[in-house]
Amino acid sequence: MKKRFILALAMLLILAIGSYWGFKKLGGNAPIAIQLVQKKPDNLAGITYRGTPGNEELGQIFIKMETQKGLHPGSQLHTIYEVEPAGKLDTMIVFVGINQTLPIADLEFRSFEYDSYLLAKIKSNKWVMPGPDTVQEKLAEYAQENNLELSGVYIDKIISENEVQVIAPIK
Repeated sequence: MKKRFILALAMLLILAIGSYWGFKKLGGNAPIAIQLVQKKPDNLAGITYRGTPGNEELGQIFIKMETQKGLHPGSQLHTIYEVEPAGKLDTMIVFVGINQTLPIADLEFRSFEYDSYLLAKIKSNKWVMPGPDTVQEKLAEYAQENNLELSGVYIDKIISENEVQVIAPIK
């Protein structure tokens, strides 16, 4: 009985160490780099989606915007979650767009009146990337420490599968 207990304990210890090593290897607990940028956020051209997260229309919007990104070299995909869903059947409102200086036909155009913003850079595997609440908390802490007031808008700039930047305009 004692040997089984020791064997089970050893296996749990190996499993825990292996899991932690894998988590760290994927970029878990990677620091969120935050910096103040003294310029206006980029203008965005895109589409606003209202509906449930699992709807095919949302996937089609992302495909359309990826196509637009390919047609406009140097642009990046951006999302603004105006209403985040709590569950799979809840309604969400999300703007999906690309950065553009001028409007594009048949797309909404958004510009921002703010003169500066906080930029949070997150680099880690998508499976261990910090959630939006964690990033927003870090941005709020940074703003409070530096006597800045955030606008409440958070723009996710998708650089790659393993890198996201969050733009938080300052009032």
